[in-house]
Amino acid sequence: MASVCTGAFVLAEAGLLDGRRATTHWRHAATLASRYPAIEVEPDAIYVRSGEVLTSAGVSAGIDLSLAMVEQDMGAGLAREVARDLVVFLQRPGGQSQFSVASRTPRPRHDPLRGLLDQVAADPGADHSLQAMAARAGVSVRHLTRLFHERVGRTPAAYVESVRLEAAQSLLDSGETVTGAAARSGMGSDESLRRAFLRHLGVTPSAYRARFRTSLS
Repeated sequence: MASVCTGAFVLAEAGLLDGRRATTHWRHAATLASRYPAIEVEPDAIYVRSGEVLTSAGVSAGIDLSLAMVEQDMGAGLAREVARDLVVFLQRPGGQSQFSVASRTPRPRHDPLRGLLDQVAADPGADHSLQAMAARAGVSVRHLTRLFHERVGRTPAAYVESVRLEAAQSLLDSGETVTGAAARSGMGSDESLRRAFLRHLGVTPSAYRARFRTSLS
């Protein structure tokens, strides 16, 4: 039995996930956990296999889930061929937290802060130091930091890093070198990019790039 995205709620309502690990789209993971406390929800997983029941994250994660099922039934060779035809990873690195920083971030009502978020997303490689952003917003560094904590739920530096990480992933996906991705995304050095990848995705930039290239070969 398998579900894609919020299909996990159907399995949960039927009692099929009681005592099991499961996942769903990150936006609905907290609701699934609170509504069905007998389920061990893993909000950052792309897909979860718990016994004979499988659940996946968002709609595109259904592809990851399907490939896993093909691999289990027919072997890694066929699964790899299918992944190559679809031009996707056989096993995607990282979890749901790697996707859509802007879409996961609440849109603040505070106009200067909303403008800053748009600027960071539009040009990750620009100067987005705390001092520079505070000056553009016309507020003090202390006040800007407080706004980020209250409206975004993280520090300014953490938000900027997450956007730059996403930009670096996109650059690597398009064939950019690790050094080029580090420079163009605003991460700066190869080592800074490497530390960010390991901290957030659990893989190095080189390994991430190699997996993507392998799926196209």
